[in-house]
Amino acid sequence: MDFLYLLEGIRTPIISVLMSLITYCGDEIFFMVLAITIFWCINKRDGYYVFIVGFLGMAGNQFLKILFRIPRPWVLDPNFTIVESARAGATGYSFPSGHTQNIVGTMSCVSLMTRQKKIRIAAIVLMILVPFSRMYLGCHTPLDVGVSFILALALAFILRPAIVKSEEKPYLLWVLLFISLVAALLYWAFITFYSFPADIDAENLYSGTKNAYTLLGCLMGFIAAKALDDRFIHFRVEAVWLSQILKTSLGCVLITAIRAGLKYPLQAIMPEFPATAIRYFFIVFFAGAVWPLTFPWFAKLGKKLIVE
Repeated sequence: MDFLYLLEGIRTPIISVLMSLITYCGDEIFFMVLAITIFWCINKRDGYYVFIVGFLGMAGNQFLKILFRIPRPWVLDPNFTIVESARAGATGYSFPSGHTQNIVGTMSCVSLMTRQKKIRIAAIVLMILVPFSRMYLGCHTPLDVGVSFILALALAFILRPAIVKSEEKPYLLWVLLFISLVAALLYWAFITFYSFPADIDAENLYSGTKNAYTLLGCLMGFIAAKALDDRFIHFRVEAVWLSQILKTSLGCVLITAIRAGLKYPLQAIMPEFPATAIRYFFIVFFAGAVWPLTFPWFAKLGKKLIVE
């Protein structure tokens, strides 16, 4: 807490706004947009890599959160204050940091995927700034961000050789996906059947349970989408720059619409948690198997518009 008090003492309105903007780079939406862009536009295999690191990281992160159940810094010490604009994004238990997990895992993948020095430097800068922003804003302690940083970095480096070898041995991607699914199932079983103490924070338990169903839905959707792509679709990511912009921007809009549009209809006919799993199944299945069916059309459209 001493370090957090030090950061609290140097807060200014301008720096707080800047840190609030930087911290969004560790948000779920930033991860999804970047991962989808890589998956749809740059390299399909590396897209799987980013997603698998993200899935495994989420499973490990959520398991540690609910296992240790460490409260947020302002709960541990009522005299400490959080930057209020960051409170809405600080859900669940404090240890370890989900934002740090997201950004370090994603940027580590990007750094290992590219040979461009500028991109690597930008990735490393984000890997440093986002964890720092979580501490500056008062959302996490150094231990919270440190453990997430190490876990995310380890996952990216450990999985990279298998991803590279999957070019010649495609079954390795399936192995990694099923390992991710097993990890998600183990986390779901833990949070569903473990006898937690009666005084456990209900809001944090709710958040952890919802994330378990979200993760399961994402992985089952991803596995189903890959099975169809391997058997029938075989979508290609190559296209002119205009095609990439059009298919990615419109695709992300449609994913956002599906995410919002399915929520209440599904919850109206079934319990919330299964509805969450099904909703994220359809979101990921759409991204991995349905929307890629339009890519040949976007490739032709982009070329036609550029020529004209």
